Amino acid sequence: MALKIRLARGGAKKRPYYRIVVADSRAPRDGRFIEKLGTFNPLLPKDADNRVTLDEDRIKHWMSHGARPTDRVLRFLDAAGIMTRPARNNPQKALPGKKAQERLAEAAQAEEDAKTAAADAAAADSAGGEEVAADAS
Repeated sequence: MALKIRLARGGAKKRPYYRIVVADSRAPRDGRFIEKLGTFNPLLPKDADNRVTLDEDRIKHWMSHGARPTDRVLRFLDAAGIMTRPARNNPQKALPGKKAQERLAEAAQAEEDAKTAAADAAAADSAGGEEVAADAS
């Protein structure tokens, strides 16, 4: 039986309230659970001391029995000092999509072509101007 320490949603519509529970991973999100380990009230300010409540002894007990916390619960456990959450780094996330990169490459190529054409035209004008100046003298 794969155990998860996860959030079970309660509360009214648009007024969420979560219980931190240990449950079988196959059980429904808000359904059957084994034990309630704490609460999370996202409506309270972030610095409120009762926004997240945890029963640390029971959490350690269930983790010793193989329960794995979900990402959100792992954040709470990290803040409480029970577990450490590895830092995530995805440098590819900030990059534009494939089509946008193609458009940017085409725009850069068009700009480069325009600069080259302008430089060629300026060189032709200056070379043509020297010939006219030589003919005038």
